[in-house]
Amino acid sequence: MVREKLLRRAALVAFTLIVASAAACRPSTPLKVATIQTGRSLNSDNSVGNHTTRFRPQDTMFVAILTDGAGSGTFVARWTYAGRQVSEDVKKVSYGDGAATEFHIKNSSGFPPGEYAVEILLDGKSIGSRTLRVEK
Repeated sequence: MVREKLLRRAALVAFTLIVASAAACRPSTPLKVATIQTGRSLNSDNSVGNHTTRFRPQDTMFVAILTDGAGSGTFVARWTYAGRQVSEDVKKVSYGDGAATEFHIKNSSGFPPGEYAVEILLDGKSIGSRTLRVEK
């Protein structure tokens, strides 16, 4: 009797582990991008707090990618100035609900005035870009 209970319990544990493993191995859902924000500051949830596309030379330029729902993927932010790439950042993310992924760029000696751009890629595909301007 005790042995049968132990065998049933072991079988139940094994079944639970198999189901949990199968759930963990299923393909993840791709991220669904809601919007791309730019600005000078971030909120505590990584969304942009001060929306703008115009910056001063000493500002930090922030971009936040807001996503809806659960999913995972790899974001790339490519920053360009005068048509040349000046920076590229990569972040692998996995979210259980909507979230914000932030990237930023700062130049300790100040950005030269002119037109900048940030292109956002998700899993290797461009999902949008924003034009930014640095003014004195």
